[in-house]
Amino acid sequence: MTTPVFLAVLASALMHASWNALVKVGLDRLLSISLIQVGCAIIALVGVAFVPFPHADAWPWLAASVILHIGYNVFLARAYRVGDLGQIYPIARGCAPLLVTLIGIGLLSDHPSSLGYAGIGLLVLGILCMAFPGGGQRHRLEHASLINALMTSMFIAGYTLTDGSGARANGDALGYVIWLFLLNGFAMLLVLVALNGTRALPQLGHHWRIGLMGGALSLGAYGVTIWAMTMAPIALVAALRETSVLFAIAIGVIWLKEPLRRERLLAGGLILAGVALTHWG
Repeated sequence: MTTPVFLAVLASALMHASWNALVKVGLDRLLSISLIQVGCAIIALVGVAFVPFPHADAWPWLAASVILHIGYNVFLARAYRVGDLGQIYPIARGCAPLLVTLIGIGLLSDHPSSLGYAGIGLLVLGILCMAFPGGGQRHRLEHASLINALMTSMFIAGYTLTDGSGARANGDALGYVIWLFLLNGFAMLLVLVALNGTRALPQLGHHWRIGLMGGALSLGAYGVTIWAMTMAPIALVAALRETSVLFAIAIGVIWLKEPLRRERLLAGGLILAGVALTHWG
């Protein structure tokens, strides 16, 4: 992985952590996530005028990705509704690189180097240490929270591999991402109406500024990630992107005034070591 790609993926991780922080706007979790996805679609609607129509080979990947993103959004909303943000996010994001690596090796023959594998392992270990810091009963996850977080992770792994392959098939990473977010945003709007009825729509309108801001961050974060997957092994990019957990902790401490425990500092050190090995891998 070259230095420009490495730095771009880190910037993507920061943008991803930032839009997740915007999810806390006081709405129901599904409403918050749908708000940001609709914001993505509005921005993407402008962007389609500047990118080519997707290649025929990319459409099956786009269709599969929209389905996987819907599953991701629904299970993430459920996980946040019944679990703590500081534990759900690391589990959902931390398990995905391991799944991506295993699937990528088996189906795509996409092999990182030995240092890359070591970096992925340290990243996963550090993120999971953040999710399970110990400290007694109050830190344990409920069964429903854990199941929803793991399901979210499976969808992350699924759409990561799908979109990496789709962008390569399309031959234009930016165009692929623009069309993906346009389709995904409108799909999530339909899902929201199907689950909550049209009464949910006025609530989205009241928070349109946050939706557009979150949409821009989400679109930018994922656009950079998909581009990076055309320049480096998918497993390495997916693992490095999970440093968003580290940025999320920093945002929580500085902006939300959340406490920074010793266990999280240790886990952060593991993640930084994983980042370094991922870069050299």
